[in-house]
Amino acid sequence: MRPFPPPSPEELDPVERVSRDELMALQLERLRWTLSHAYDNVPLYRRKFDEHGVHPADCRSLDDLALFPFTTKEDLRESYPFGMFAVPRERVARIHASSGTTGRPTVVGYTQGDLDVWAQVMARSIRASGGRPGDVVHVAYGYGLFTGGLGAHYGAERLGCTVVPVSGGMTARQVQLITDFRPRVIMVTPSYLLALLDEFAAQGLDPRESSLEIGIFGAEPWTERMRAEIEERFDLHAVDIYGLSEVMGPGVANECVETKDGLHVWEDHFYPETVDPFTGQPAPEGGELVFTSLTKEAMPVVRYRTRDLTRLLPGTARPAFRRMEKVTGRTDDMIILRGVNVFPTQIEELVLRVPALSPHFQLHLTRPDRLDVLTVRVEARPGAGGREEAGRELRHAVKANVGVSVEVEVVDPETLERSVGKLKRVVDRRHD
Repeated sequence: MRPFPPPSPEELDPVERVSRDELMALQLERLRWTLSHAYDNVPLYRRKFDEHGVHPADCRSLDDLALFPFTTKEDLRESYPFGMFAVPRERVARIHASSGTTGRPTVVGYTQGDLDVWAQVMARSIRASGGRPGDVVHVAYGYGLFTGGLGAHYGAERLGCTVVPVSGGMTARQVQLITDFRPRVIMVTPSYLLALLDEFAAQGLDPRESSLEIGIFGAEPWTERMRAEIEERFDLHAVDIYGLSEVMGPGVANECVETKDGLHVWEDHFYPETVDPFTGQPAPEGGELVFTSLTKEAMPVVRYRTRDLTRLLPGTARPAFRRMEKVTGRTDDMIILRGVNVFPTQIEELVLRVPALSPHFQLHLTRPDRLDVLTVRVEARPGAGGREEAGRELRHAVKANVGVSVEVEVVDPETLERSVGKLKRVVDRRHD
């Protein structure tokens, strides 16, 4: 991989060149507008602010945001479909929604102004990843109600790239198109990239010989060991992107390819906090990530609890913008096994230390008696032997590093279901 020089100042958005103090002054101005906009136009926010005894005029500094109530996914579901909109429905240019697999979907609306901001922050993110005008960008995020595909698409076009809107699925065809169209950039979930790697091998192709130089990966947590594996096998720069539809979509934060030391939050549009996931109190040392939108017109969000766990750090490549560490897990993916908190990313780190095991794994929770049992089902690497020894090595590593005993089942390659989107890491069968 060739190193990437940082972009020249002329290539950056003007706001990326401001001082921290200048950025904070802009944030306060936009925050006060957002609070008033939400209070005046969204009945849920007017009710919640009144119940908490706060008014938008009470926000005199950025620290005063902590006085205001949280917004949760349940608030969005209770307001289904359009109760969170702060503009007349006729002004909404586009609607996205979650899958709704755990209940009512969460619906998000965008004015044309919101779509312009989204394209801008996505273009900024692709440029931070090393993308440049004229690049061919292969978009393998899903299109449709999911925000990934269209967010990547319009951001790449805004930057001046050539977009290949493949979406997910048709894995063999994806590899053929990468070979024929020679994209420089791919945007995809890390778990689906692993499926593409398998397909390269099935077609007898060396992924290191492909045209890809940059991979922009998001929509699910992934680890530094996963980054190292992807970069070694593809000979590309693997860069992390973060977003969620309730706040905007992808493009809320992004790593800079020249440092890869955490995701710079585009704080001119999204104000981050971290809170204790149990008490909701501010947690400057790290905790659950909370976002307040600063410029959204159709659907402002105030202190939205993301359920993602991370911590905030000072900016580096973009000094005025704070960084968030790679997400270590989600509060709703956390397994409490005999009093110990276990996250899929912890298991992923350990799986990748065992040479005979592939990164394809799932965590199965069962309750055969009165105690919960966690089984790691993991695929062997093609051609690898010593499965029993590999299973024992992983069991011992989990016990030594995480502090719990697990079962390990090493299965044949391509046994576990492949995902074209977010991989379901945890399968809970305790109540079957």
